[in-house]
Amino acid sequence: MTICFKNSKNINVDQLEKLYNDVEWFAYTQDLAILQQALSQSLDVISAWDGDELVGLIRIVGDGLTIIYVQDILVLNAYQNQGIATKLLQQTLNKYNSVRQKVLLTEEAPDVRHFYEKNGFQSCDKGFLVAFAKMN
Repeated sequence: MTICFKNSKNINVDQLEKLYNDVEWFAYTQDLAILQQALSQSLDVISAWDGDELVGLIRIVGDGLTIIYVQDILVLNAYQNQGIATKLLQQTLNKYNSVRQKVLLTEEAPDVRHFYEKNGFQSCDKGFLVAFAKMN
Protein backbone atom coordinates (compact mmCIF):
# COMPACT_ATOMS: atom_id res chain seq x y z
CA MET A 1 0.00 0.00 0.00
CA THR A 2 1.33 3.38 -1.03
CA ILE A 3 -0.50 6.39 0.36
CA CYS A 4 -0.37 9.56 -1.70
CA PHE A 5 -1.06 12.96 -0.13
CA LYS A 6 -2.76 15.74 -2.08
CA ASN A 7 -3.30 19.38 -1.29
CA SER A 8 -6.66 20.10 -2.90
CA LYS A 9 -10.10 21.21 -1.79
CA ASN A 10 -11.71 19.65 -4.85
CA ILE A 11 -12.79 16.21 -3.61
CA ASN A 12 -15.67 14.20 -5.02
CA VAL A 13 -18.72 14.42 -2.75
CA ASP A 14 -19.25 10.63 -2.84
CA GLN A 15 -15.71 10.11 -1.54
CA LEU A 16 -16.31 12.66 1.22
CA GLU A 17 -19.59 11.02 2.20
CA LYS A 18 -17.96 7.59 2.42
CA LEU A 19 -15.09 8.88 4.59
CA TYR A 20 -17.21 10.92 7.00
CA ASN A 21 -19.85 8.17 7.32
CA ASP A 22 -17.17 5.51 7.91
CA VAL A 23 -15.96 7.34 11.02
CA GLU A 24 -19.56 8.05 12.03
CA TRP A 25 -19.42 11.81 11.61
CA PHE A 26 -23.00 11.79 10.38
CA ALA A 27 -23.67 15.43 11.28
CA TYR A 28 -21.39 16.37 8.36
CA THR A 29 -23.15 14.15 5.82
CA GLN A 30 -26.69 15.34 6.51
CA ASP A 31 -26.06 18.13 4.00
CA LEU A 32 -23.34 17.17 1.55
CA ALA A 33 -23.51 20.48 -0.30
CA ILE A 34 -22.62 22.28 2.95
CA LEU A 35 -19.77 19.81 3.58
CA GLN A 36 -18.34 20.42 0.12
CA GLN A 37 -18.73 24.19 0.57
CA ALA A 38 -17.03 23.98 3.98
CA LEU A 39 -14.04 22.29 2.34
CA SER A 40 -13.86 24.88 -0.42
CA GLN A 41 -13.94 27.73 2.11
CA SER A 42 -11.33 26.18 4.41
CA LEU A 43 -7.85 27.61 4.68
CA ASP A 44 -6.32 24.28 3.71
CA VAL A 45 -7.25 20.66 3.01
CA ILE A 46 -4.76 17.82 2.76
CA SER A 47 -6.10 14.42 1.76
CA ALA A 48 -4.65 10.90 1.79
CA TRP A 49 -5.31 8.52 -1.08
CA ASP A 50 -4.80 4.82 -1.72
CA GLY A 51 -5.00 4.85 -5.49
CA ASP A 52 -8.36 6.44 -6.31
CA GLU A 53 -9.79 5.91 -2.81
CA LEU A 54 -9.94 8.77 -0.31
CA VAL A 55 -8.67 7.26 2.95
CA GLY A 56 -7.97 10.32 5.10
CA LEU A 57 -8.29 14.07 5.34
CA ILE A 58 -7.30 17.04 7.46
CA ARG A 59 -9.14 20.33 7.17
CA ILE A 60 -7.74 23.61 8.51
CA VAL A 61 -9.54 26.88 9.12
CA GLY A 62 -8.08 30.17 10.31
CA ASP A 63 -5.98 32.98 8.92
CA GLY A 64 -2.80 30.93 8.45
CA LEU A 65 -0.70 33.71 9.99
CA THR A 66 -1.58 33.93 13.68
CA ILE A 67 -3.96 31.00 14.16
CA ILE A 68 -4.96 27.74 12.57
CA TYR A 69 -7.71 25.49 13.78
CA VAL A 70 -7.72 21.78 12.96
CA GLN A 71 -11.39 21.40 12.17
CA ASP A 72 -11.37 17.81 10.86
CA ILE A 73 -8.87 15.01 10.88
CA LEU A 74 -10.21 11.61 9.94
CA VAL A 75 -9.05 8.31 8.45
CA LEU A 76 -11.12 5.39 7.20
CA ASN A 77 -11.40 2.73 9.91
CA ALA A 78 -9.64 0.14 7.73
CA TYR A 79 -6.63 2.48 7.41
CA GLN A 80 -6.36 3.64 11.02
CA ASN A 81 -3.23 2.96 13.12
CA GLN A 82 -1.00 3.08 10.05
CA GLY A 83 0.41 6.58 10.63
CA ILE A 84 -1.81 8.36 8.10
CA ALA A 85 -3.36 10.80 10.59
CA THR A 86 0.09 11.54 12.01
CA LYS A 87 1.43 12.31 8.53
CA LEU A 88 -1.56 14.56 7.78
CA LEU A 89 -1.07 16.42 11.05
CA GLN A 90 2.72 16.69 10.66
CA GLN A 91 2.38 18.07 7.12
CA THR A 92 0.02 20.70 8.49
CA LEU A 93 2.25 21.58 11.45
CA ASN A 94 5.28 21.86 9.16
CA LYS A 95 3.42 24.05 6.68
CA TYR A 96 2.15 26.38 9.43
CA ASN A 97 5.22 26.13 11.68
CA SER A 98 5.45 29.90 12.23
CA VAL A 99 1.80 30.22 13.30
CA ARG A 100 1.65 30.84 17.06
CA GLN A 101 -1.74 29.28 17.86
CA LYS A 102 -2.57 25.81 16.61
CA VAL A 103 -5.91 24.81 18.08
CA LEU A 104 -8.34 21.91 17.96
CA LEU A 105 -11.34 20.71 19.89
CA THR A 106 -12.08 16.99 20.12
CA GLU A 107 -13.72 14.34 22.24
CA GLU A 108 -12.10 12.94 25.36
CA ALA A 109 -10.73 9.44 24.94
CA PRO A 110 -7.38 7.91 25.97
CA ASP A 111 -6.31 7.13 22.39
CA VAL A 112 -7.34 10.60 21.20
CA ARG A 113 -5.45 12.30 24.03
CA HIS A 114 -2.36 10.16 23.32
CA PHE A 115 -2.44 10.96 19.59
CA TYR A 116 -2.48 14.73 20.07
CA GLU A 117 0.00 14.76 22.93
CA LYS A 118 2.50 12.67 20.95
CA ASN A 119 2.15 15.29 18.18
CA GLY A 120 3.03 18.17 20.51
CA PHE A 121 -0.41 19.41 21.56
CA GLN A 122 -1.19 20.17 25.21
CA SER A 123 -4.60 19.64 26.69
CA CYS A 124 -6.19 22.80 28.07
CA ASP A 125 -6.98 20.92 31.28
CA LYS A 126 -3.24 20.83 32.00
CA GLY A 127 -1.15 23.95 32.40
CA PHE A 128 -2.06 27.56 31.84
CA LEU A 129 -4.55 27.37 28.96
CA VAL A 130 -8.31 27.49 29.15
CA ALA A 131 -10.76 26.59 26.43
CA PHE A 132 -14.37 27.56 25.86
CA ALA A 133 -16.80 26.36 23.21
CA LYS A 134 -20.43 27.06 22.33
CA MET A 135 -22.08 24.33 20.33
CA ASN A 136 -25.51 24.42 18.67
